Amino acid sequence: MTYTGAVKVGGPADVHELRDLMITKIAVGPMDNNAYLLRCRATDEQLLIDAANDAHTLLGSIGDDSITSVVTTHRHPDHWQALAEVVAATGARTYAGREDAEGIPVPTDVLLDDGDLISVGHVRLTARHLVGHTPGSVALVYDDPHGHPHVFTGDCLFPGGLGNTRKDPEAFASLYRDVTAKLFDVLPDETWVYPGHGDDTSLGAERPHLPEWRARGW
Repeated sequence: MTYTGAVKVGGPADVHELRDLMITKIAVGPMDNNAYLLRCRATDEQLLIDAANDAHTLLGSIGDDSITSVVTTHRHPDHWQALAEVVAATGARTYAGREDAEGIPVPTDVLLDDGDLISVGHVRLTARHLVGHTPGSVALVYDDPHGHPHVFTGDCLFPGGLGNTRKDPEAFASLYRDVTAKLFDVLPDETWVYPGHGDDTSLGAERPHLPEWRARGW
């Protein structure tokens, strides 16, 4: 079946099957958060991005193989409500941006800086530090050797704009600068974007709107 990335809370997950990686997208919780389960096809090792809510649903998707890692994209509570329960059930190692870790009430085992690599089996993800939505937000980039890149953006980039910077011009300018320099300027239009809420998009679909976003300031 064709992956669309359109998921709803209480509905089925959607699975994006790449040659080396399987990406399962699930919507959970009252704020319609997206959680992403990544499985290396060679080793079956798994990593979860954002244990946002509804540990029962997340653990059911993880299955018997468990997970080795959980990455929290940023410190806002809607992205870690199920983290403690998931970690207790799986023993997974926790990752978060260095500047956001103190705002996450589950100890962070690995503090992420810009450019750090995270492994899930034979697959490598690159952390990109994006400042503005929070001080320590991270996006994860998978540069698929068999196709185009894939990037998990948390709440920093959505279809139609950047994440909320709470009408703070300095925070918006910082997020705009980082998203432009670390994502749009270095990744191709075909890059698939997996946001923290809502539907997926691509850098090519959003790129023409960058001047509009900068002009409006959100």
